[in-house]
Amino acid sequence: MSEFFGFGGIHGEPEGYLSWQHLTFVISFNLVMIALAVFFGLRNRNKDDKKKNVPLIVAAIVIDAFEIFKFIIECVNAGSLAPLLKDLPLFLCSIQLFALPVAAFGKGRVREIGLDFVFTFGLMCSLLGTIGAGNDYGTYPVLYYHNVCSAVTHCTSGFGCLYVGISGMKSMKKENLWIELLVFIVFSAIAYLANVIIDYNYMFLVRGDGTPYDLFYAFVNGNKVLYPMLVVGTLLIYMLAFFGIEKLICKPKKNQ
Repeated sequence: MSEFFGFGGIHGEPEGYLSWQHLTFVISFNLVMIALAVFFGLRNRNKDDKKKNVPLIVAAIVIDAFEIFKFIIECVNAGSLAPLLKDLPLFLCSIQLFALPVAAFGKGRVREIGLDFVFTFGLMCSLLGTIGAGNDYGTYPVLYYHNVCSAVTHCTSGFGCLYVGISGMKSMKKENLWIELLVFIVFSAIAYLANVIIDYNYMFLVRGDGTPYDLFYAFVNGNKVLYPMLVVGTLLIYMLAFFGIEKLICKPKKNQ
């Protein structure tokens, strides 16, 4: 237990990014996530909205509970609240910490926007935050509380995305798109400002840190202006492309 929670320091050696231990661990988590999303999504597809919402409520509680638990253990290990400055919910995947509860407990247009964020980013966050997390799996042993909590929260995001899509809860209304883009821009600006103030790397807007963002960093030779613009710009294009592709695939048939 001491080794798993890091009491007294990290005891084990990291197996390494893309090691068989890393890939086996995260692929297993993602397969379970996909299976649960398909099972509950198909089972609830034709049920009323109240019953459809139950798995989403559970997912919202799980994702925030594990994130809070991770914060507590980090503060216990540090003996202070200092780690909280490095764990502010300002990463791309952190959007799901807000979007899932809003989707599960919100009402009206606010809930629709929450559902759109869950559907748009959930699966990407799951894959990037597990298979693409070179920053975590290159630093900690695979069976370490940080990686376990991270796998649970990221895969819960993926579950939310697939479940919302399969169960038919997604909104994806054109009139909400501009609000979602604006919310994302504001979120990115706050993350960038936090990086400047506390010298950190939220949303990986400063450097790639072993993640796929390293490709962007290398492409612009680490330019401090072009790199964050490229990251944010690419994600905005992703949002627009995701919306457009969803509309093409799910375009209602005529005379229906």
